[in-house]
Amino acid sequence: MYRKPTFASNLIRHLVIWLVLVFALFPVIWIISGSFNPANTLVGQKLIPEQPSWVNYRALINSPQHPFPLWMWNSIKIALITSILAVAMTSLAAYAFSRFRFRGRRNGLFVFLLIQVFPQLLAMVAIYLLFLEVQKIFPAFGLNTHRALIITYLGGAIGVNTWLMKGYLDTIPRSLEEAAYIDGASPFQAFYRIILPLARPILAVLFFLQFIGIYSEFVLARVLLSSKENLTLAVGLQTFISEQYGKRWGVFSAAALLGAIPIVLLFFLVQKHIVSGLNRGGVKG
Repeated sequence: MYRKPTFASNLIRHLVIWLVLVFALFPVIWIISGSFNPANTLVGQKLIPEQPSWVNYRALINSPQHPFPLWMWNSIKIALITSILAVAMTSLAAYAFSRFRFRGRRNGLFVFLLIQVFPQLLAMVAIYLLFLEVQKIFPAFGLNTHRALIITYLGGAIGVNTWLMKGYLDTIPRSLEEAAYIDGASPFQAFYRIILPLARPILAVLFFLQFIGIYSEFVLARVLLSSKENLTLAVGLQTFISEQYGKRWGVFSAAALLGAIPIVLLFFLVQKHIVSGLNRGGVKG
């Protein structure tokens, strides 16, 4: 039986909501304040700067020793290429597991999930030694190249993503493909022209999650990349701030805000697909 919420229960709910909002927004507000603080130090920073200035942003962009725009472009390029390739590979794998029946199908799904249990960080030394040997034969795919980093990221992008997309494809009626077959379409044409347009929400979710994970990844990029012009944003900012965290807080805050712009823009582009994609992807296994 439905009971009308009392004033006390409503008050408690609103207090909890506001506490959560303050807890989530305070770090963002603090970073924004630090980016406009001309003192460029963490000591003595106030929530509202007394003399806000753009000096930290100008110092960040115009620094000849720390090419922030190049680092940001490297991260966007690597995340974009890897996300596109990962979504393409995941789509083909998920479609095969969802629609076709073949020997080893169940075991293949189990292997995908088992591999995902062990993160790539456990194989960090092996990955480094592998590309060290690859560099002797194919220098373009060796250490300190974006190609090596992209290949490494792709190696760990199929497991959970395949399960998530397979669950979504299982909700799409097979009758749509059967109708396409009657009209003379091949299996690939049915997949490309019928299934993919209907799977747009889950494709957007996979692309978004993959892009975020790669854009902010630090450890593998730190291991495989070394030259300053090839560094990603996360690694570049780590080398930039070095051991002078308190003395470069303002510039670091400005870099954090500018670095978050691609993620925010991408979220606004795919936000309408995220909820439906995640919900429908979890209906069937």
